[in-house]
Amino acid sequence: MSTRLLIGVGVLFMLVGGSRAGSTRPAPDDAQIVKDFEARVTAYCDLVKQAGPTKQTDSPSKLAQTRQQLAEKVQAARPGAKQGDLFTPEAAAYFRRQIAATLAGHDGAKIRASLRHAEPVQNVPLQVNTRYPQSAPLQSTPPTLLLNLPRLPRELQYRIVGRALVLYDVGADLIVDYIPGAVVST
Repeated sequence: MSTRLLIGVGVLFMLVGGSRAGSTRPAPDDAQIVKDFEARVTAYCDLVKQAGPTKQTDSPSKLAQTRQQLAEKVQAARPGAKQGDLFTPEAAAYFRRQIAATLAGHDGAKIRASLRHAEPVQNVPLQVNTRYPQSAPLQSTPPTLLLNLPRLPRELQYRIVGRALVLYDVGADLIVDYIPGAVVST
């Protein structure tokens, strides 16, 4: 093969997808990391279900009471919960790569603008297995960013708090886990 042809094939390979830069497709190792993360999420959701069923209600005061009771049961079931239980170091690195690739991608400018224009959530003390601070707004995560993160069951949500990615339990109003410094460029 000629040198020109080899160079052309190499350039084509990089343009078509041989380069991982900016790609959000998981590498074989990433697939195992995501599988482990999803197993940890499932285990957490199973623990919440075992903590006791929650009753459906339209009453705001009863809803708040039910959330408080569920939070207490989950906290009691996870007394040693700490940062990194679900977002293991490998998972945190994966999420940081996914977020960085998304912010560097085609929709990156729109995502950063969305994060800047939303009600900013800064200086919120994050602690695993505690209630989300009532005085802090729950900033939504831009949908274009969510598309590049593993799907969550409806009981959990990703939230951006400052530069951290938070795994939030909607029903119990708890911080399940978080990754400090996950969002590096807003």
